[in-house]
Amino acid sequence: MRQKTVCVGVTGCIGAYKAAYVVRGLQKAGIRVRVVMTEHATELVGPLTFEALTHERVLVGMFEERPDRDPIPHISLAQEADLMVVAPCTANCLAKLATGIADDLLTSTFLAMDCPCVIAPAANVHMYDDEATQRNMQTLRERGCTIVEGGEGYLACGDEGRGRMAEPDQIVSAVLEILAVDPDMKGMEILVTAGPTREPIDPVRFITNYSSGKTGYALAEAARDRGAHVTLVSGPTALEDPEGVTVVHVNTALEMLAACERVFPDADIAVFSAAVCDARPAACSDRKLKKGIDDAALSSIELVENPDIIATLASGKDRQVVVGYAAETNDVLDNARKKRLAKNADFIVANEVSATKGFGTDDNSIWLVGESDEEEVSLRSKIDLADTVLDKALDVAQAKSPIPKS
Repeated sequence: MRQKTVCVGVTGCIGAYKAAYVVRGLQKAGIRVRVVMTEHATELVGPLTFEALTHERVLVGMFEERPDRDPIPHISLAQEADLMVVAPCTANCLAKLATGIADDLLTSTFLAMDCPCVIAPAANVHMYDDEATQRNMQTLRERGCTIVEGGEGYLACGDEGRGRMAEPDQIVSAVLEILAVDPDMKGMEILVTAGPTREPIDPVRFITNYSSGKTGYALAEAARDRGAHVTLVSGPTALEDPEGVTVVHVNTALEMLAACERVFPDADIAVFSAAVCDARPAACSDRKLKKGIDDAALSSIELVENPDIIATLASGKDRQVVVGYAAETNDVLDNARKKRLAKNADFIVANEVSATKGFGTDDNSIWLVGESDEEEVSLRSKIDLADTVLDKALDVAQAKSPIPKS
């Protein structure tokens, strides 16, 4: 999937510092961000702030010298952007955008844009409620722009009322909804499990595995981008929570099962990619076990079997499409076939794991093992594989019964 590019325009409002949080939110969603600022905005937040965040040159002046010597940056920037955000957008800039005035780099770039635009106005309450400002917002709406209205509260000038820039997560959510790659999963509820589980031996030790969670997080982000509401039940990982996804953090297999049981009844598709520990210590010591004192307990840890999360939930499925994962070191296809039957899954995503494949990598190759068909998918990024798996799950869902949600 091609990475999306968003141009963030920042104007001279006291809320300009919040634009940094908009940039970070977009980046966490896997989006490349370019920033263009007005001269007044640079008096409030330095371009270096955004350059440090984006690792891209920030554009300000129409005719300033640039390393790439691009003579018409407002055109080239407009051509590479999939969407433009102006946040915060002052009343002055709003008026320019509504009337087509292009007297600086930001407004010129906006005028050259042939893509969706999201605008987050911010102004003093009286300026915000002024008839001219409201008319300008309506004009932009009629031209297809999305207006993320300001919130109410204490303003920088000391007044109380409407006019604060919308919260960064609201703006990011508006962008992600518009940029949905293909809203073919809009209205669907998707459950994804990810990462390892940790089964405690004592307060400082546990049993776990090498799962990084990258596969599950890629699945959650891909489903979100396709318009679904996604719940990600995640074991411990080093990954940041994806924007626009409901994340439930757990540690043990029992906690993961409990979290999934709350979500599964409403799910349309459940993808179980977590590497759940098959067993856990029969008892967890309430203190650290000490060598020389607890040698017997350390040398022989009694294990009990963990519940099979996929089989437990799939035994009661009706419309749900259940997708399981099988990480195997040998006999990959045979083991995947057996696992599909044992767990009552609609299909299994199987892959071979070793020191260089599977866990912790950014790429993988897989097999999709269904009831009557098997498909090998060659090595590619886990982002691309996530869409491949979701395509298959959506086909199975439609084959069971057309999804009437809108």
